[in-house]
Amino acid sequence: MSLRYALLALLTVEPMTGYDLSKQFQSSVSHVWHAPDSQIYPELRRMEKDGLLEGVEVAWGPRGKKREYHITDAGLEAFRSWMNETLSYPPERDPVHLKAAYLEWAEPDSARAQLEAHIANYIERRDDWLQKVAEIEGGTSIILGKRLAKAPVPEHARIQAFKKFTYDGLIARADQEIAWAESGLALLSELNRASDS
Repeated sequence: MSLRYALLALLTVEPMTGYDLSKQFQSSVSHVWHAPDSQIYPELRRMEKDGLLEGVEVAWGPRGKKREYHITDAGLEAFRSWMNETLSYPPERDPVHLKAAYLEWAEPDSARAQLEAHIANYIERRDDWLQKVAEIEGGTSIILGKRLAKAPVPEHARIQAFKKFTYDGLIARADQEIAWAESGLALLSELNRASDS
């Protein structure tokens, strides 16, 4: 259900077509909630059926049309309700840490490669998230700029602060995962030295 609320959050900025929503989703929301187009478009249709969105046909090109989605009052109310509910946390499902618990079954070079891949993954993600923080602080985030343009000026600092807060949490998580994998590499070296003696 989180996909539904992520889409509603984007539509609080302005009406968008499915294509525009997908584009904005990939450049912002996907940092905290991954969803491919194959999930986004069916969810938009369900949300329209449920009265959370209103789809309007708009001109596209010389003869084409596409559907532009507008959030309804019911959609705004559903989003507000969701934002005020405390989440229930799902049980952990973490394949990387699951594999780490059994690395004694892996060849040392394979274990090392897996931990190095984990570090590279989180360095890349952290770089993306640092870029998002720079956009928020520098005022160059397009979607944030549109959100701020609709909001009263006294709310701007609050809106920016929560966006930055989210990415700061992701950056801290990346730093922790990098440090964890680096400690795993050190553990591998230590265990290899012990087995060689």
